[in-house]
Amino acid sequence: MPTRRAFLTLSALGSLSVGAWSPFRRAEAPARPARRPVVISTWNHGLPANDAAWAILRDGGRALDAVEAGVRVPEADPTSQSVGYGGLPDRTGRVTLDACIMDEHGNAGSVAFLQHIKHPISVARLVMETTPHVMLVGEGALRFALAHGFEQENLLTPESERAWQEWLREQPDDVKAEINVENKSKGGADNHDTIGMLALDADGNLSGACTTSGAAWKLHGRVGDSPIIGAGLYVDNEVGAACATGWGEAVIRVVGSHLVVELMRQGHSPREACRRAIERVIAKNPDYREIQVGFLALNRDGEIGAYSIQPGFNFALCDEAEGNRLIDAESRL
Repeated sequence: MPTRRAFLTLSALGSLSVGAWSPFRRAEAPARPARRPVVISTWNHGLPANDAAWAILRDGGRALDAVEAGVRVPEADPTSQSVGYGGLPDRTGRVTLDACIMDEHGNAGSVAFLQHIKHPISVARLVMETTPHVMLVGEGALRFALAHGFEQENLLTPESERAWQEWLREQPDDVKAEINVENKSKGGADNHDTIGMLALDADGNLSGACTTSGAAWKLHGRVGDSPIIGAGLYVDNEVGAACATGWGEAVIRVVGSHLVVELMRQGHSPREACRRAIERVIAKNPDYREIQVGFLALNRDGEIGAYSIQPGFNFALCDEAEGNRLIDAESRL
């Protein structure tokens, strides 16, 4: 028969085995009904993009199909000068596109420095689904797209070309990053860089997409965070998904979207995960007041969160309860 001391020791060990905190154990989230389906996307051009995604989600469609259909809307919109057709060019006058996509299984596809193709997000999905690779770039990505039936087009609209010509006359040697530089051209305050979209479907599966024409007047060949898995976008179906917007170099340095998802894995809410990721960006960038970075997150329960360095970052949210609307994110400054 065990002694009293042995009994107390065994009881204590049993309690530790079921109740003690471990760094490998996810913090328990408060019980709440899951909100799904739901779709969120960055900036004002997320409103029409959400409409296209919601048309799929409301009928029980897959989140992957929804995010692709959603971001194709600004990709084809010539008035959105930071995504796809009509995007502001690099300093040589050429429009170069970056995009990536992830599904609920962790599969990913990406294209970077792609020219002449209006829908890079669909090319990225083909890379994911028909090749053993994750990323294709430049001429190789273009040849791949053409081989799969995509049409080669001139993506530089007269409006964007005029903006480029004006920039050339005013400051041809400037390489300094400007916050939301696209706002200074056609589109004004409603024109912003990148669209990142995250969706949770009725089956509880997550997917995400990110697409952009990148920073205006960038050096030819520059690639930002948008096509880089873990930087511009990351999806983990067991935890949540995140995407980034703003100055891509700062996002790449902290692998921002992956950081947000890992913070959610540790038990933080989407909002708190985005806030902590912004603090990491600030710590790595002494000139943080001169740049803009924002993160948007969605967890597996349908909770959302967003946070940015500078004020002005907004996102579109669409769900069954309240429809499609624009929400201002919190900011550090």
